Amino acid sequence: MAKTPRTAAPAKAKAKPAPDPGAAAKMPKAPSVKNTKPSSVKNAVAAKPKAAPSKASTKPAAAKTVAAAKPVVSKPAAGAAPAKASSASAPTTAPSKLPKALTVLAAGLPDKPWLKSYPKGVPAEIGPLPYSSIGDLLTAACKQFAGRPAFTCMGKDISYAELERQSAAFGAYLQSKGLPKGARVALMMPNVLQYPVAMMAVLRAGYVVVNINPLYTPRELEHQLKDSGAQAIVILENFANTLQAVIAKTPVKHVVVAAMGDMLGGLKGTIVNLVVRRVKKMVPAWSLPGHVKFNAALKAGAGMRFTPASVAAGDVAFLQYTGGTTGVSKGATLLHSNVLSNVAQNALWLEDAYAIKPKPAHLNFVCALPLYHIFALTVNALMGMQQGAQNVLIPNPRDIPGFVKELKKYPIHIFPGLNTLFNALLNNEDFRKLDFKPLILTLGGGMAVQKGVAERWKALTGCSISEGYGLSETSPVATANAFGSDKFTGTIGLPLPSTEIAIRDDDDNNVPLGEVGEICIKGPQVMSGYWNRPDETAKVMTKDGFFKSGDMGFMDERGFTKIVDRKKDMILVSGFNVYPNELEEVVAQHPGVLEVAAIGVPDEHSGEVPKLFVVKKDPALTTEALIAYCRENLTGYKRPKYIEFRTELPKTPVGKILRRALRE
Repeated sequence: MAKTPRTAAPAKAKAKPAPDPGAAAKMPKAPSVKNTKPSSVKNAVAAKPKAAPSKASTKPAAAKTVAAAKPVVSKPAAGAAPAKASSASAPTTAPSKLPKALTVLAAGLPDKPWLKSYPKGVPAEIGPLPYSSIGDLLTAACKQFAGRPAFTCMGKDISYAELERQSAAFGAYLQSKGLPKGARVALMMPNVLQYPVAMMAVLRAGYVVVNINPLYTPRELEHQLKDSGAQAIVILENFANTLQAVIAKTPVKHVVVAAMGDMLGGLKGTIVNLVVRRVKKMVPAWSLPGHVKFNAALKAGAGMRFTPASVAAGDVAFLQYTGGTTGVSKGATLLHSNVLSNVAQNALWLEDAYAIKPKPAHLNFVCALPLYHIFALTVNALMGMQQGAQNVLIPNPRDIPGFVKELKKYPIHIFPGLNTLFNALLNNEDFRKLDFKPLILTLGGGMAVQKGVAERWKALTGCSISEGYGLSETSPVATANAFGSDKFTGTIGLPLPSTEIAIRDDDDNNVPLGEVGEICIKGPQVMSGYWNRPDETAKVMTKDGFFKSGDMGFMDERGFTKIVDRKKDMILVSGFNVYPNELEEVVAQHPGVLEVAAIGVPDEHSGEVPKLFVVKKDPALTTEALIAYCRENLTGYKRPKYIEFRTELPKTPVGKILRRALRE
């Protein structure tokens, strides 16, 4: 559940910074993620204040619980980012005297007010993790649920047992290419059966998954491949021409090309490939010399010996790319322990839903959100497998009639989605005829769920939408409403077990309950840092280990948090982050543009869409020409929907463009 955008809330006065100068002390420079982890991320246990709503208790017993919840992290292999220092080595008793700055942070605030609002039976901490790697978790699930379908796509099932065998075969193929442990392998596919096979293979073989949006332009793809240092890529043929345009400029040496029909069976697969290539013409001509077809790689790997890698909890599992204050896409470095912790947190939270409606013998998840997005990756693919569920993959959720036709085939129990998807389904007549009695949980993330949509969903399905919140940097879920509740709260809910939320001012002081500040997050699911970007890591990690989300909100006395605005200028389009700096940088390169500014404006369907304000250099420049230029250089959701020409742009005295004035 990537970022949730602003939701309506009354304005609140912001707390004045405490006078103590120590509270505003500069955070020490964070080292490179690739070579060493930021020391501030997880090892501030010894300096926990006594009574802050966002701090762990300083009682010895609580300190021991937190330490136990984090597995011992061993040194990762060369080439992978090493682990954070484990909190297990921190003192288990409170310091006799808190540092002055942290005393200011803790002053006068209740301790974790959200705990009193927790669903019955849900613990405050997740406890020790049962597995040290995601590969171990998934392999255990495949053995436990061997005979069940794990993933279904276009009417074709792959069982847990088949997934284990095929991931081992593909892992063996990757190992045969001589890739070292910790090598980055890019996955550039929509929701097709090849994705879970490749994802599980990469993790079991000791490599790092780099998820890439298949709709990226060559420019965007080139940046991500070069920044991650990916040596291999698995890509659907529909997008191979994009890779062709940039591969020579990247470190990629091994290319595996998949086709839509690869895993659908002989006749059906052949027909699907024929339709996709020849009838719908969805595969532009491409040439990638030396590439290997996905099925050929599987066949070759099946004849090889697969050796599961020795993977520690502190090894890197995913580079999940996101934007930031600079607008340059950065890799959120997610360790195996980060993602495993979030799976454990969500599993505990899910028990509340089962308390209301018991878990069925054969659980079904709808997977309409893309698996390359952190929300579906954790909540659908990993949580689904941990639960022994069947994930129904929807390659193209924009095709609402086709989507509904798939939904008719299965009883649906867990439905993660986002506001625009729920709204589109509610407006489909065939969807309204479905049987919703099996529905246990509807989980809303990616963007704010509108109250009107939530009310219509509840009226039709009998199931409330439980809204949650998180980011790529938090693996992703940080907060959620109670899954067993029948009420739509309009908030982002409560911090999950082992998670702390602090609401802070610009000087990193906690503000009183009910006052607006920046939402800061601490927990075992928080990333270790940005890949090879200690400068960007330092901007978002506090000295006491909190991640600064960039979202503004307030916490009420019950511990529920409500987002009221965004500190960053990020634009949220149907759950995807769009960064004004990136748009401005691209458009400014057009020879007819003198100056440009980008903002987000409300949109009924997408939540927000980009709007450009342009000062012409060439008087003959037209809207149509700029739109065509953006189409060549930006992914669909990043492209501006509106372009307004102006003679000048509002600026500060030093010449910085005032986006705020453009919004007014």
